[in-house]
Amino acid sequence: MEERGLGRTGRQVGVVGLGAWQLGADWGQVTEDEAFATLRAAVDAGVTFIDTADVYGDGRSEQIVGRFVKGRPELTVATKMGRRLEQIPENYVMANFRAWNERSRQNLGVDTIDLVQLHCPPTPVYSADAVFDALDTLVAEEKIAAYGVSVETCEEALTAIARPGVASVQIIFNAFRLKPLERVLPAARAAGVAVIARVPLASGLLSGRYDEHTTFAPDDHRTFNRHGEAFDVGETFSGVDFATGLEAVRRLTPLVPEGQTMAQFALRWILDQEGVCVVIPGARNPAQAGANASAAALPPLDAAALEAVRSVYDELIRPQVHHRW
Repeated sequence: MEERGLGRTGRQVGVVGLGAWQLGADWGQVTEDEAFATLRAAVDAGVTFIDTADVYGDGRSEQIVGRFVKGRPELTVATKMGRRLEQIPENYVMANFRAWNERSRQNLGVDTIDLVQLHCPPTPVYSADAVFDALDTLVAEEKIAAYGVSVETCEEALTAIARPGVASVQIIFNAFRLKPLERVLPAARAAGVAVIARVPLASGLLSGRYDEHTTFAPDDHRTFNRHGEAFDVGETFSGVDFATGLEAVRRLTPLVPEGQTMAQFALRWILDQEGVCVVIPGARNPAQAGANASAAALPPLDAAALEAVRSVYDELIRPQVHHRW
């Protein structure tokens, strides 16, 4: 698999990684055996970057990932911290960072975590010098090798990129979220900061497997967070109305080259955007993990396909999301 530099971490990672939210919670039930099989399939297909968080299944995802990567120094593991307490800036302090970091290191079974990201904190946190001084301290103490941020908005991303110690920015970026193309990707590229593209398939909408009759389990965020009841609505279907998303996919489907899936087309579109380091689709089973990883080997999309994605976005998606994030 093609590798790209992971920003200021100094590491190289495969361009398609694995998002491990599904292995923890909020996507229906995934057994431990299924989780380990999914991780094996991803790595066998060339994945070297795994993204998790301390709140995915209250640590379950970290624990599973930690057991899997033990003795595999070629794999890079990123986790996230910050959402174990009420989301107010006052909770983003050194004492909490130490507690969260200690718990994650125990879950992952490591002394030093490769990359720790603030997990979509309140907007004022990105402008707080003390927050980044604390993260610098954890690096100096070798509790973490590098740190980054996971953001909701482009403005948050730009504020973080300006920080000299930020190694990476994780942001929702897909064919239904084009705003990062305007300023975030160019700024990150200029600063040497990695862009980690999350929610690349818009919570499965861009897989092309759903229709008006599709239902999701009660414990799946695509059921309980459609209107932002539990967390930012932008994390579910990228903030796009389900029916609108289905129509957009129907318009994009004829563009998918023969032998590819809609999901692979959507992932390839992201990889074709200059400045993206790694895309992190989730997977609930080995077949999904392998198919996602194979997008890295596909040829770049042609100009007509790129223009069509832009046109569908401008007509159907832009009015719903562009001004919000």
